[in-house]
Amino acid sequence: MTFSLKAKKILVIDDFPGMRKSVREMLYTQDAFDIKEVGNGVKAIEAMVKDRYDIVLCDYNLGTGKTGLQVLEEARVRQLLPFSTVFIMITAEQAPGMVLGAMENKPDEYLTKPFTTRQLLSRIERNIQRKIYLADIEKEKQKQDWPAAISLCESKLHSSHRKYHSHLQKLRAELAIATGDFKFAKSIYEDVLKHRHLNWAHYGLGEICFLLGNYEEAAAILEQVIAQSPMMLEAYDCLARVYLSIEKKTEAEEILKTAVNLSPQAILRQQKLAGVAEQNGNTEVARAAYQAAVELGKNSIHKSSADYSGLAKLFLKNNESEQALSAISAMCKEFNNDTESEFRAALIQNSAYQKTQNAELVEQSFQRAKILFKNMQNTPKELQLEMALTCHKNNESELAGRIIANLIKNHIDDDAFINEIKAMQEQYDKGAESDRLIKEMRKELVEINNKGVRLFKQGRFSESVRLMGQAREKMPVNKTIILNFIKILLQDAKVSGVDKNKLFQIQQLMNQAMKLGIEPHNIGSIKMEYSRIIHAQKKAKKNAS
Repeated sequence: MTFSLKAKKILVIDDFPGMRKSVREMLYTQDAFDIKEVGNGVKAIEAMVKDRYDIVLCDYNLGTGKTGLQVLEEARVRQLLPFSTVFIMITAEQAPGMVLGAMENKPDEYLTKPFTTRQLLSRIERNIQRKIYLADIEKEKQKQDWPAAISLCESKLHSSHRKYHSHLQKLRAELAIATGDFKFAKSIYEDVLKHRHLNWAHYGLGEICFLLGNYEEAAAILEQVIAQSPMMLEAYDCLARVYLSIEKKTEAEEILKTAVNLSPQAILRQQKLAGVAEQNGNTEVARAAYQAAVELGKNSIHKSSADYSGLAKLFLKNNESEQALSAISAMCKEFNNDTESEFRAALIQNSAYQKTQNAELVEQSFQRAKILFKNMQNTPKELQLEMALTCHKNNESELAGRIIANLIKNHIDDDAFINEIKAMQEQYDKGAESDRLIKEMRKELVEINNKGVRLFKQGRFSESVRLMGQAREKMPVNKTIILNFIKILLQDAKVSGVDKNKLFQIQQLMNQAMKLGIEPHNIGSIKMEYSRIIHAQKKAKKNAS
């Protein structure tokens, strides 16, 4: 079949009208007629919100405002790019940092100016063909029908079509990770490496070792990957996570610094570096990273008020109260009418006014913080801990105690965060009190889990479900409770039968687990089991009819 763009809806994003005209004329040669042109990132996002495009051709440098990289990031986060859409990043930039920044966000293609009509069209055709071939797998992935996605992937792997074999192997390994089957993913990577030394397979082995808790082995593999492929930035991020898991915080900071130097436009990595450097007491590195994140965030979907407050806290540590208040003022302008930002501002202002010994403003900011805290929903745990610290500073020990008790109750299974709580409490001679609460909650958590499992093994399913439901009401964001509750509900569904309420409850809990930051691979086996139950239910209905 002759390649044609006649039926394709195309979006061209470039700040130079002459370049847009040139690209449009290239597309005309292949019968394209449904072409929309925009000159900046904001209009690009607006266009993608309004319509779905088959092809997006986006320049990296779009002048003032969003870059092409930020357009791609936002479109992905807001799910404006279906799998079928071909996104090609076009640029005249040759600076390594710019190129790496674009490449690590994985557009379908990266095309350097100047380019010919033939080059552009061949890239478009190649990616359209690939996406058509993989569309059925991606459709099942989006529905989170993991058994169907795996079955389709394996079927294609065993076919005689060799063009996409390597891509399918990588995809099959990723599906194994998504469903918690780490050993199978590892076997795929090892099999690939027997025949070819591919960077993604070496990296995959390192990631699997990390997920299995083999941290030293993971570090050795990832260090070798970086030595052999220093532009593979995802390896730096994974290695930093490994180092943090084994308390090598200095090494984590250094590897993140190296990655940031290679690709300075990556806001999420700048944010991570800022946090790690701050923990290490390296205020100079932390300040630079926070400042970079603030600047990058002005046009990014990933902008965060935490970057401003983090920067402000560093200013306060250096007794630079005016600079801290200035950073908070900028935050409030950037995040207008945002409750979390107002709360962060009140906490920073309280600390700043305490340093300047302005008693009236100290009291005003503290009262403001209390009102905002009371009215906030889903307050991040770090901010709750900061509120407890502010309460201690303002001699409001009772409220601090209630906040700390609630944090311990909900995060007793998060050892790193519990250690942060203990360190803060010890500053105010409350270490013994928090130790008692921690001991009590750990005991209660073990007892609840043991009783729930015991009831289930005895066949008392409804009692087991009721117990876990009560535990969740008491500890609504406790990750262990949520995961075990889902497992018991799944087993109950298999043994006692499926109904809409059970499935809805399981789906709600899985969604909550993801929102709480539980890694997808940690609930992969749960998702797989849920998919099997859905399949069995559909099959039973089909047979009954």
